[in-house]
Amino acid sequence: MHDILVPAMGESITEGTISKWLVKVGDSIKQGDLLLELETDKVNLEISADQDGVITEILAGEGDTVKIGEPVGRIGAAGAAPAPAEAPAAPAQADAPASAPTPASAAAPAAAASSNDGGSTLATPAARKLAREKGIDLNAVPARDPIGRIHASDVASAGTAPAPKAAPAAPAAVDKPTSNANKPEVRKRMSRRRLTIAKRLVEAQQTAAMLTTFNEVDMSAILEIRKRRKDSFKEKYDVGLGFMSFFTKAVVGALKAFPLLNAEINGEDIIEKKYYDIGIAVSAKEGLVVPVVRDADRLSFAEIERSIVELAGKARNNTLELSELQGGTFTITNGGIFGSLMSTPILNAPQVGILGMHKIQLRPVAIDAERMENRPMMYIALSYDHRIVDGAEAVQFLVKIKAMLEDPETLLLEG
Repeated sequence: MHDILVPAMGESITEGTISKWLVKVGDSIKQGDLLLELETDKVNLEISADQDGVITEILAGEGDTVKIGEPVGRIGAAGAAPAPAEAPAAPAQADAPASAPTPASAAAPAAAASSNDGGSTLATPAARKLAREKGIDLNAVPARDPIGRIHASDVASAGTAPAPKAAPAAPAAVDKPTSNANKPEVRKRMSRRRLTIAKRLVEAQQTAAMLTTFNEVDMSAILEIRKRRKDSFKEKYDVGLGFMSFFTKAVVGALKAFPLLNAEINGEDIIEKKYYDIGIAVSAKEGLVVPVVRDADRLSFAEIERSIVELAGKARNNTLELSELQGGTFTITNGGIFGSLMSTPILNAPQVGILGMHKIQLRPVAIDAERMENRPMMYIALSYDHRIVDGAEAVQFLVKIKAMLEDPETLLLEG
């Protein structure tokens, strides 16, 4: 018998949530076959089999929270009989007396021996084991599973105090009527990544003295360069010439001029970073992620564009590696692709600066005292940590970015 263990996934990750089992008890598997999908705070992982055999037992169900090194299932030798399954039973069977065990239940007398074990209660083996260890009556544990099955996470959250047994919960995405039947609601459990995003954004606002300063950029020069060069650029480098390479180069140039925006606070120390790993915020199905373009100061426009396209594709396909999300020194986020005209981005802690890009919009601009012209303008925003970045420095940082974007040739010299 071989345990299926939750693998180590990096120093900052200690647990995950089983999002989907890809096999069931009794399935024959080969080494390398995918067994389950595990959702963590940052990335989703697929766990594969490291030997041939048969799935004999599943110890943790979908939605259960599991820790690194915890067994979530077992693989037996080919031809091995599976463990008795805790299959969902019809109501009449579920209420059957525990005093009349079937041959399958007789194979595990310990499961029905304890009054705390809830012999007639639908529960996973891991939940029964934890209930015995904690002395918790399974009959008093509310189930969150749509079919009423109790998982180990339900037992852990129940503590030692008995609670009235809850009826089987409704499926997560089904309309749940309120007291007013004409105003239906839908209750959905937040994903682990969404919970982490929520927690970190709140922490950033509570721990940093965050302020935002704004400016606007005339995008005429960049649009003209892209118009002239986009076809030859695409043909030569096999990647499009987008706006992000210009902004990344401008950010690097401004960070070199104002190094405190490329720092972080550690206790009572300031750590100034002499490298430029720029995070690019990407909206994915599971939630916002910020993959990092490493050593952006050493990359060409084409290399930056290629890196961003690759990282964004991985984010949307849920195939980012943990190493691709760690260690950024500054972040760029572009709400303009969704139509945002102006916003105040939230810091990506422990970073102390984030640049927000927005929608390019034609606006009348005064050229001089007599002339007005419609120009493609973009509002840009810099949120910064006022604990180590003064307002004057933040404003000058943003002015520096504006100047380089409006005169793109300087990006070759300073970016």
